[in-house]
Amino acid sequence: MELTTVWFVAVAFLFVGYFVLEGFDFGVGMLVGVLARDDKERRVLVNTIGPVWDGNEVWLIVAGGAMFAAFPEWYATLFSGFYLPLFLILVALIVRGVAFEYRGKRSEPEWKRRWDAMIIVGSVIPAVLWGIAFANIVRGVPIDADSEYVGGFFNLLNPYALLGGLVTLSVFLVHGALFVALKTVGDIRARAHRMAQRVGVVAAVLAVGFIVWTGSMHGSTAVWVLGALAAVAFVAGLSASLAERDGWAFTGTAVAVGLVVVMLFVALFPDVMPSSLDPAYSLTVENAASTSYTLTIMSWAAVAFLPIVIGYQAWSYWVFRKRIGTHNIPADVH
Repeated sequence: MELTTVWFVAVAFLFVGYFVLEGFDFGVGMLVGVLARDDKERRVLVNTIGPVWDGNEVWLIVAGGAMFAAFPEWYATLFSGFYLPLFLILVALIVRGVAFEYRGKRSEPEWKRRWDAMIIVGSVIPAVLWGIAFANIVRGVPIDADSEYVGGFFNLLNPYALLGGLVTLSVFLVHGALFVALKTVGDIRARAHRMAQRVGVVAAVLAVGFIVWTGSMHGSTAVWVLGALAAVAFVAGLSASLAERDGWAFTGTAVAVGLVVVMLFVALFPDVMPSSLDPAYSLTVENAASTSYTLTIMSWAAVAFLPIVIGYQAWSYWVFRKRIGTHNIPADVH
């Protein structure tokens, strides 16, 4: 396998990890104002992702770094053409991170409500915009002969991309609700199950529509198979939730999210950013890649350090694996 293909697969793997892991904590963040009835319950929800949310964001940093080093043309065109949505995602992630840290610094209810609102907003915006961004990448955007994006912001708000945004929003809500059900006890867990089942029906319909649309544009057998497997995994997760098999339910949505991301990268290959103006202007794994020497050095670095990063994050999930409830929140916690 060519190193360019290896690094395309590596970037895909990193985005799979990001969307599977960050997807559920976006979902939890969006549900802070829905599942919780009081401040103690909101604290429980925040604590379910408290030990892991910042580690989940590392996958995005590494994916961006890998894209920059392995495919600089892809990185440059993507980040210049998608400047506004990516900037909004960055601001939302910053606000969200600050909100997690600051909501407990003072005990006034109004202080906490404001930061909780920032957690919700900071989770909704990336959940929607990531779907819009990736749908546009797969659909193709106006790229000229100089590998420059020549469209505007509103070119990105086409029906296919908007559907992609609705899919990521709804699927992440379900994914987050099932994570809450996996990590909590009592009333919060029961509410999380009900939320997952209600939103899950809508998410399943939207996701199937998006998969069919994607397959009709990039109708390879692999795309259809991956899309079908993702749909089956999502429905299996919802079915497991009905039976209150929390681990299997969460696994189902995690597999579904991962398979959809893989489907999108398979639909792309060998392009990394198709041009809607002329296929000859498309960025591919070959014309957007760094030199062979650079890719070789990166490969050795990845072999050395990636297992350490994955191992450490797996260990952190294992350490904080137990369920929590309101009884774990002391009365004097702000």
